[in-house]
Amino acid sequence: MAIPAKASSSFSMSCLLAAIFLFSSAPRSHGGSIAIYWGQNGNEGTLAETCSTGNYAFVNIAFLCSFGSAQETPQLNLAGHCDPYSNACTNLTADINLCQSKGVKVMLSIGGGAGGYTLNSEQDAADLAKYIWDSFLGGSSPKRPLGAAVLDGVDFDIEGGNPDYYGALAAHLKAYGGKGGSKEVYLSAAPQCPFPDQWVGKALQTGLFDYVWVQFYNNPPCQYVQGDTANLMDSWKQWTSGVHAKYIFLGLPAAPAAAGSGFIPAGSLESQVLPALKGSSKYGGVMLWSKFYDDQDGYSSAIKNAV
Repeated sequence: MAIPAKASSSFSMSCLLAAIFLFSSAPRSHGGSIAIYWGQNGNEGTLAETCSTGNYAFVNIAFLCSFGSAQETPQLNLAGHCDPYSNACTNLTADINLCQSKGVKVMLSIGGGAGGYTLNSEQDAADLAKYIWDSFLGGSSPKRPLGAAVLDGVDFDIEGGNPDYYGALAAHLKAYGGKGGSKEVYLSAAPQCPFPDQWVGKALQTGLFDYVWVQFYNNPPCQYVQGDTANLMDSWKQWTSGVHAKYIFLGLPAAPAAAGSGFIPAGSLESQVLPALKGSSKYGGVMLWSKFYDDQDGYSSAIKNAV
């Protein structure tokens, strides 16, 4: 049956309005970026080579692994790359500047799974923040382990110590940003996926963190299982709804050998996992451990167009 012209116009307008409503209310998919850890294997190439791949938007230099009340001076460890004790890492200034010229944010990662660190008071937090500001960020010191380059921020890869004062450290670091015309201090964190994280859970409650790359590996209850995304998705929803951060990243091993469990094949990541995550406005992309393992598997190159 033919529809009268007037009715047809009304019908078309109703359909158009319905379509607009459905489009505007549907989850928006958007692209993300890749963060990588560099510094713990001398066979992973230079920092300049890492940034020149074009695969990464963030590089976390790992690790400042000893700090706190028991340490007179915090200690940086870059494994086989250079020896901070003999000032051999100051030549990284040129590499850092190159990375930043390519739009890559370079972060100092503190903590890690080895070394000794803790903060036992507000004063400990203030002292460490001042050391990091003067030695790696916009402050000044006669001893800057990475030379004159000014890093973009600090990554909290905290796996020990007293959890009560990492939030104070974050607050002090953020307060330094913008002083005297200096640039903003970005903060990131790498919690384990069980929510809330036992080490940085309190710090994340401050809402001061820009990027949170959750480690969805070595934790079977909240990571991907072959062909099953349920545990990962349940955990992802907890993190995106429970943490006040600009962006949440999916933290993954860059190769099967990089972690005890939790590796997601590139094809499964692209077809099963990322489409589900991109519906969140907090989706920021993927974090990988680490550059050495990424070189072995070529993982970032395989996934970058899907991220």
